[in-house]
Amino acid sequence: MTLFGRKYGIAELLLLFSVLILVVVVAVPILLILWTSFVVDGTLNIAGIIDVLRQPDVFQAIVNSLIIAAAVTLVSTILGVFFAWLVSRTDLPFKGAMKLLFLVPFMLPSFIGAIAWKILLSPRSGLINKWLMDLFGTDQPFFNIYSLWGIVAVESMYLFPFVFIQVSGALERMDPTLEESARISGAGLLTITRRITLPLMRPSIAAGALLVALYSLAHFGVPAVLGTESGIFNVPTLIYQKIYASAGKFDAIREGTILSSLLVLSAALILYSQNKILTAGRFQVIAGKSVRPMLLKLRGLRYPLLILSVLYIGVTVLLPTVTIFLVSMLKTYGLSFTPENMTWHNFEYILFKMKLTKDAIWNSFYLSLTAGLVTMLVGTLISYVIVKMKVRGKFVLEFLGLLPFSVPGTVIALGVILMWSGKFGVNLYNTAWIIFVAYIARYMAFALKSTSAALEQVGDSLEEAARACGATHWQSMKDIVLPLIKPGMVAAFFLIFLPALRELTTSVLLYGPKTRTIGVAIYALNEDGETVLAAALSAVALVIIIVGQWVIKRITGTTKITGGG
Repeated sequence: MTLFGRKYGIAELLLLFSVLILVVVVAVPILLILWTSFVVDGTLNIAGIIDVLRQPDVFQAIVNSLIIAAAVTLVSTILGVFFAWLVSRTDLPFKGAMKLLFLVPFMLPSFIGAIAWKILLSPRSGLINKWLMDLFGTDQPFFNIYSLWGIVAVESMYLFPFVFIQVSGALERMDPTLEESARISGAGLLTITRRITLPLMRPSIAAGALLVALYSLAHFGVPAVLGTESGIFNVPTLIYQKIYASAGKFDAIREGTILSSLLVLSAALILYSQNKILTAGRFQVIAGKSVRPMLLKLRGLRYPLLILSVLYIGVTVLLPTVTIFLVSMLKTYGLSFTPENMTWHNFEYILFKMKLTKDAIWNSFYLSLTAGLVTMLVGTLISYVIVKMKVRGKFVLEFLGLLPFSVPGTVIALGVILMWSGKFGVNLYNTAWIIFVAYIARYMAFALKSTSAALEQVGDSLEEAARACGATHWQSMKDIVLPLIKPGMVAAFFLIFLPALRELTTSVLLYGPKTRTIGVAIYALNEDGETVLAAALSAVALVIIIVGQWVIKRITGTTKITGGG
């Protein structure tokens, strides 16, 4: 094909088309955030930025974000390293099941977990607080979940799998020679772990910890549920508060872009630090030969540590999940959990009668379904260019495709507002289309990761043989490549569909009167004090997530992580 007097092949045209999609959907919205923050009427907005940062509520939100992120990173790192070491390098019973259970928190929406812990530990009406106050005959609550430390505790429950995944993977592949040598020399379990294992794992630990910090800085759901009621804001919740309170006025949006730029710069710094750590090459822990890591014998600690692990899973996963389902069936919040106080009517009401929840479920399904299909197809095309085509400049595709994965959902939402609110002749504000575009941008990385992995397993010789037999590039892709990578494409669809179905951080800034999603509806019901209905809709979301995870496992044979919220 000839374009502007130059002849282009299929590879160049696909590259051009892919870059165009990512520039429009990803790059321009993020650039608009930075431009709106730093430039006003063609001049640098330094004074305006300083004025915003000097506002007491902004300064306090930044401090809160840093405190929460630092504390969550520390707690998640300790938990992740300990449990990763336990299931990877010891003779703990039922390790396979325990490893899967430690991944469960990351599969569940953290803001639903926050609602469960609000039900359990709110100062006056929390179920656990009420039980303890009755038990000890006091009117003083034992716990206050509406605090910085309540936010830290709940976020840590749902984010520690970042560290767990990184460290357990490295521990399972680590050359055990040094540990065996230390053991032969008479070193004990604690000495080996402290002097050899942990130092060798430092890059993996740091990489997981930085991912926790990145997510915690950008987290909206947990601070929104547990913090705003007591006046505790972090940067994402303050952005929402300013825009919501001003009814979307541009001055508030500009303040939001300035705060969003802080998140973008923080994310860039964290990712740069992670890259430097992972590429430093100081610790080479994986040997070229096949190795079987030494399992440390826990002896008398085997079952006490198993009980500790089961208790942790029970408290952090089972307790809040069961609480959501039990509360969802109460006739009125506050009644005891006895058969006469339980009913299925709440589910009938939210699924078939209540307009807010019916619309939210329908909006979430069709938005998630269409965004999943479109993002999966576009992601497959882009992955094909990246993996299979020899064309210069394809690294730009990978960078743009993965960029939204490292940028907070709040930032994506603001960028989409600036891009699609009439500035360039297209106004999608307050429509479902603006959420659809935001979902494509936010979840493109999921499609790229899944389909790229599938494409890398398809040998180039198959396509070359088809081309040698006279097939066109498109025919070889349609008849050979796509059928072979179909499981990867289906997995990519579900990896987008499930998080988008209960997404909150992005859609909470984009929804209109008729475009609430499940996540937004749960948040709105909780804010309005409709705890039973919020729990019922949360229970529906959890059932969908559990079924979706089972489907992914059946398709791919592995457990994919679809966290968020």
